[in-house]
Amino acid sequence: MTETLLALLSACVSGSAMAIQGTLNSALSKVLGLLQASWIVHLTGLLVLTVLIAGAGISWPGLGALKSARWHTLLGGPLNVVIVYLVIISIPRVGVARATTAIIVGQVATAGIIDHFGLLGVKPVTFSLIKGLGLALLAVGAKLLLS
Repeated sequence: MTETLLALLSACVSGSAMAIQGTLNSALSKVLGLLQASWIVHLTGLLVLTVLIAGAGISWPGLGALKSARWHTLLGGPLNVVIVYLVIISIPRVGVARATTAIIVGQVATAGIIDHFGLLGVKPVTFSLIKGLGLALLAVGAKLLLS
């Protein structure tokens, strides 16, 4: 299996996990409330990561290493809180498939901008006419799914 195929398969599995996660998080929010469910989601994620890191014997580079990180690289955690919260809000209102469709359109459009302009430290990848057509087709497909 090529490295590219493995990466794409990993991304596909991630997408499936996101749909399941959003559904479960929304169900939890009906029991606990929106912010409380988001807190539990992040707490359980922290616990799982702690066990994985400790179990694998992975060492930490030390908090001093954070000094060399660019400030915006630390926004992943707060963005995850926003993502989980907004998914929890959207799924009960529009359903899993429609919410996931909107998520994918937003992700691809934002990814195209990040790639094209080389934002956030990534190597620029030109957003060509054919990629624009692909995004347009994705949007048309999304419209069909959302109707």
